[in-house]
Amino acid sequence: MADHHLNNRDEIVGSARNLGSRGMHAGLSTLGDFRKFLLRGNVVDLAVGVVIGAAFNSVVQSLVKDIITPLIGAFVNVNNFEAYKSIWRGQTFSIGDLIAVLISFLVTAAVVYFLIVKPINALEDRFRPKQQAASPTTRECPFCLSTVPLKATRCAYCTAQLPPAEDPRPQTVTA
Repeated sequence: MADHHLNNRDEIVGSARNLGSRGMHAGLSTLGDFRKFLLRGNVVDLAVGVVIGAAFNSVVQSLVKDIITPLIGAFVNVNNFEAYKSIWRGQTFSIGDLIAVLISFLVTAAVVYFLIVKPINALEDRFRPKQQAASPTTRECPFCLSTVPLKATRCAYCTAQLPPAEDPRPQTVTA
């Protein structure tokens, strides 16, 4: 009887060990897939873009807060333009803060457009192969001005006999 309990306990321990090794293998496999995901170019590029974007945002916010809004305040004769508020029927409207945020957005959008989007588009246009215009597949009937296939000898609409189509491909002369 003691051997029977010993065998059951060994089977349970063996089963638990087997489950544990399968679980550990699945976990390590998942970590490997996670590592592949992290090391793909898109994820790394996105992470770099987010970090650079956060740093760029700080620069733009400082530019607007420390230089642009004081200049606007000097022209409209307000000591602290960002703190400029308007009160109407007991409600406070932070007009200066809204204008500062709008200026930050416009500066960020302008810098991204002129320093990133336009140069990248120019590079793509420069290195993208030029596509040649496709040769025409149709022509107009000279009698009824309907569109007919290029190789047609008779118009399907007015049944007029069509002059031969000019071959748009250049002719080569053999000597």
